[in-house]
Amino acid sequence: MRKWLVLTFIVALLALSACGNEEAAKKDSGNKDDEITVWAMGEEGKLLKQLTDKFEKDNKGLKVDVQAIPWDSAHDKLLTAVASGNGPDILQLGTTWVPEFAEAGALLDLTEYMEEHPEFAAENYFDGAAEIMQYDDQIVGIPWYVDTRVLYYRTDILEEAGYDKAPETWEELQDAAKKLADRGEGHYGIDIDQNDQIMPFIFAWQNGYEANLEESKLNFDTPEFLGAMEYYTSFFKEGSSQVEQGEDIIQAFANGKKPMFFSGPWMVNIINEQAPDIEGKWAPAVMPGNETNASSMGGATLSIFHNSENVENALKFLSYMNETETQLEWLDISNTLPSKLESWEDPILQDDPMYSVFGEQLKKAKAGLQTEQFERIAQELLSALERVNAGGADLEKEIEQFNKTAQDLLEE
Repeated sequence: MRKWLVLTFIVALLALSACGNEEAAKKDSGNKDDEITVWAMGEEGKLLKQLTDKFEKDNKGLKVDVQAIPWDSAHDKLLTAVASGNGPDILQLGTTWVPEFAEAGALLDLTEYMEEHPEFAAENYFDGAAEIMQYDDQIVGIPWYVDTRVLYYRTDILEEAGYDKAPETWEELQDAAKKLADRGEGHYGIDIDQNDQIMPFIFAWQNGYEANLEESKLNFDTPEFLGAMEYYTSFFKEGSSQVEQGEDIIQAFANGKKPMFFSGPWMVNIINEQAPDIEGKWAPAVMPGNETNASSMGGATLSIFHNSENVENALKFLSYMNETETQLEWLDISNTLPSKLESWEDPILQDDPMYSVFGEQLKKAKAGLQTEQFERIAQELLSALERVNAGGADLEKEIEQFNKTAQDLLEE
């Protein structure tokens, strides 16, 4: 069943559950006044217990029950929780999920608590993260950690191509990619993951594109958006990027066949662990730009479930997770980046050459389209671009049809 049908079903169930299932939900969930239940996803769920011990010590009598949920089953579990009204006190959401679950009524509006908790004020976070906190006029989550895309490049191979530093503009990136692809058969200039739904939007933002969701205008028919898609597809058209998936990017990066690619902070440790032979021969860099050098704001938020009966203690836990000391400890535990601007003043982040690149890029990181239809819209765009890159379809016609489809999705 498509997600939009499921959400329609959820809204109906929510209305029914509000009529008489609150006590049953409380009993089934096992919620207690002295226990905070937290649903955290993937590795974060497994690691979070290392932070909860200190919280429990500082808050005698309070317990934190962390349930680690695999990412591949998290979405369905959350949908079930919304439908039944039987959820946790606190739940972790990926940034692209926030509008969907806010629209479904799953997230408590924190607006009335903001005066008591000035530490949650939007100005404490990167602009892109602060944007994700809000849905319509509600505050629906607190940024937990952040990530963003940057350019990874082989410093040694780029130097051989005439670049003693990373490309800084669209023109330089395109030129460097062409020169690197011309090294011979099987070599490419840059890897662009055609399954990465945020990359086309990053190029669009860099070219001056903006949506106007307040007036329900996606603006995919503008010169800024079309020009960005022309730039995106040019790498495949010119042979600078491989149309087929090809070999694993870490292997291709290590052997030099793909000396540039876009990715997030998690790649630092992966490269260090899987490609130790190229230590000192690669680096991350802020995005090459056109009108701007924008990138995307990713990461996760922590929200309070709409019918939690333990809101006061849940807010205590969110406040604890928001402390600079806690965020820096979480950085050490999980290698994920702090959401709070104050945390980035610490020498651990300021003085590290790789962390500092991400800190700089996060200042220009933008939230994805804040609509519950974002993932469907993004997938429609990837399909259109694939038809151009792999099938030779006409770009202008594909974008024209995509704009109509996306606009219809927005208006459902």
